[in-house]
Amino acid sequence: MHSSSIAFSSKPLFRLFRQPLMACITICAFLPLLSQASIADDNFLQCKAKLAERAENAGFSHYITNTVIAGITPIKRVIALDKKQPEFSQSFAQYIKTRVTDYHVRVGQQKLQQHQALFTQLEQTYGIPRQYLVAFWGLETVYGKHKGKMSVLNALATLACDQRRSEFFTLELLNLFTLIDTEQVSVEQLQGSWAGAMGHMQFMPTALLKYAIDADHDGKVDVWQSERDALTTAAHYLQQIGWQSHERWGREVKLPADFAYDKVAFDQYYPLDYFRQLGVRQNNQQPLPSYDIQAELYLPAGHRGPAFLLYPNFNVIMTWNLSKSYALSVGLLADKLVGAPGLTVKPSAKTQSPYSVAEMKTLQQQLNSLGFNAGNADGIWGPKSRHAIRAFQLQHQLIADGYPNRTVFTAVSSAISNKAQQTVTSSE
Repeated sequence: MHSSSIAFSSKPLFRLFRQPLMACITICAFLPLLSQASIADDNFLQCKAKLAERAENAGFSHYITNTVIAGITPIKRVIALDKKQPEFSQSFAQYIKTRVTDYHVRVGQQKLQQHQALFTQLEQTYGIPRQYLVAFWGLETVYGKHKGKMSVLNALATLACDQRRSEFFTLELLNLFTLIDTEQVSVEQLQGSWAGAMGHMQFMPTALLKYAIDADHDGKVDVWQSERDALTTAAHYLQQIGWQSHERWGREVKLPADFAYDKVAFDQYYPLDYFRQLGVRQNNQQPLPSYDIQAELYLPAGHRGPAFLLYPNFNVIMTWNLSKSYALSVGLLADKLVGAPGLTVKPSAKTQSPYSVAEMKTLQQQLNSLGFNAGNADGIWGPKSRHAIRAFQLQHQLIADGYPNRTVFTAVSSAISNKAQQTVTSSE
């Protein structure tokens, strides 16, 4: 971020509620305004008019409704980026290759040393182990190298005017208006990512408004230039969204050659002891620990790739970014920062055949037509698709890993052809 520091109020955020105007703005921004119609509109000028009306109804100042909104312009590239997020368009092998690198580990370990006293304080105050904070930092901006140079206002408005996730980004925009109206940020300084995330740790406006901490006690919260403010705000945020201080994110594990895939549904938690009974072991072949915790089995590249047991803290990471590839990268980078050797089973193109979004859409449509509910054909390998693929695999005596490998594509296509042939035969 090349702009000057952004001045935040040095008072705790809750003190804003003492002022009636600020109370109205903050409450209206935080709460979903269910009575309000969506502002989404293909006509950007019409969308801006709806936005101004909604902001006025929420109690924002004339500066917001007449000046700030008037100056907003769309960024066409933002919509294209939203549709091609690497979390959903890259395989796990492709994704992790550029995010858990030797550079990330080397610089991350330097940051651990540089901020050693701060991390000790944050662990004591918030219960967040230092390696996770540094891993988030590395994933989000490569330790501050890439904080984003887009206008956050224009980016959020562009996404709010698009139908796909209009309400989510509208509420983020309203919370950004709160930050502006309370003079905690200035319009000129708002630069960030195409999705409206800001600073070293890429906070969305809502998170910044709710969790910002002035850690260096200089009377302002500057998550763009102050690493101390950014890291402390991140620790506060993770604590508040449920991080369990004495638990890890999960672990890589070894499945037995005869693993009973039919005994484990995906995206579902089981007691860790259940996996012990199924023969699952640590990646060093030692038994799983005897520990009272829930775990979920995840195979990001199918049965030929690495296997993971995910613990509740994994879902906390996904609250930060709703992508399992992202969350795995945070966990794996955090482990490597404190000396872990990395994956014992390396994902690669050989073990994880890439597929296109178009191919996945077709597969989802075919599974739906065969009676396996894959949900909306959006081209994303999500929970419904995993469940549908697993059900198909079980029915056709395939390894039920829920992964769309080439065997699955071929088998589903064959099943569609057989169904069509049966339809023709029955009609004769």
